[in-house]
Amino acid sequence: MRSSDKTYTITEYGGFTRGVSIYGFQGLPEKTFDALESFILANTSGTDTETIELLSLSARRGIGKIITARNYVGLITMADGTVIEILPKIAGGDISVGDTKRIFLEMLKTLKDVTFKDFNVSHLHTDRLSLLEIFIKMFLDEVAVLTKQGLKAAYMPVDANERFYKGKLLASQNIKCNLMSRERFFVRYDDFSINRAENRLIKATLHFLLKKTADARNRQNAIRLLTFFEGVDDSANYDADFSKCISDRSMSHYDKAISWCRVFLRGNSFTAFSGNEVALALLFPMEKVFESFVAAKFRKHIRPEVNLRTQDTRYSLFDSPTRAFALRPDLVLEFGEKTVVLDTKWKLLSDNARNSGISQSDMYQMYAYSKKYQASNIVLLYPYSDAVSRTDIRYASDDHVKVQVSFVNLRNADSSIARLLAEVC
Repeated sequence: MRSSDKTYTITEYGGFTRGVSIYGFQGLPEKTFDALESFILANTSGTDTETIELLSLSARRGIGKIITARNYVGLITMADGTVIEILPKIAGGDISVGDTKRIFLEMLKTLKDVTFKDFNVSHLHTDRLSLLEIFIKMFLDEVAVLTKQGLKAAYMPVDANERFYKGKLLASQNIKCNLMSRERFFVRYDDFSINRAENRLIKATLHFLLKKTADARNRQNAIRLLTFFEGVDDSANYDADFSKCISDRSMSHYDKAISWCRVFLRGNSFTAFSGNEVALALLFPMEKVFESFVAAKFRKHIRPEVNLRTQDTRYSLFDSPTRAFALRPDLVLEFGEKTVVLDTKWKLLSDNARNSGISQSDMYQMYAYSKKYQASNIVLLYPYSDAVSRTDIRYASDDHVKVQVSFVNLRNADSSIARLLAEVC
């Protein structure tokens, strides 16, 4: 689906062809396709296996080259201005793109390092705005709050050739500039000004986003906010200004805005990517997003008497001669003498796949959890899939290992998690 001339939206495992749409794949302009291909190759040349999951490049007879989204979701802004949105594949009825974005943003809010944990997603026009415009709006709203509180000023050193003597005379510069102009003084003095590093970075980000936004309201708001920064220079050196940002109680209200500046000016997201063809890549691995989201929902619904551990590292597969092959289940519930271990897997199961698509390696992992934790129950937790007819998949071994397969309906996650907790606790 194309939401505008230069915005292309696909879901996980959807893909692009070079030039012409064919067999369910979207056609990207040839130059954009080639640039995206270069971006993929630049991020699959290392040894990090995670980068291989970013986007895949293949070829099919009768179609040609195909770029397919894997398990990273978010947005890629190409150097030519094209915006590519990759949304999570969410099952359950005829879900709109707007609802998919809303669910995705709610999931993203649970990640540790994101900058919009307190943002009210329900107020966003997810059906109208692209992910890029949504992120731009979040930044603009944050800057609007800052301007209402008043921009922070500080004493800044100024070197200038003035008609008055103030501060410290810089002798060598004064001789160089004023040998024939005795009425002037080249001096250094401190000026109480809003032209500090944090404000320079925000102004630079506003100018950067003015070139990126295609939304009239975002553009109007960015122009309006720039009027508050008339006494501020654009940042001439992002790294130098970021190093000068002060993080203390007096500047804590700047934290979110500066985090957004890092996202837009440096392209910082959950994972770092490289390549000159891409202006901005905000991509998130859905395995980690789903894991974080489920943990947040468990914290919300857990009973006080149940102890919840996340990413527990107490046990390893082997303990002698040293601990080796660490075990790290996503969630461990402890209540009384019972222990329940849960692990999240971002995968849509299907009746058409062998064992519904549950991998053998995952089951080996669950077996090890059961033995090490002496767990009364082991739960594999997947997103709801309308391609699976059974929702009560259970396995049991003759040595008392029990594994339950459960599902989280992302369209009503609170209800799903509350129901699961009532069942296992």
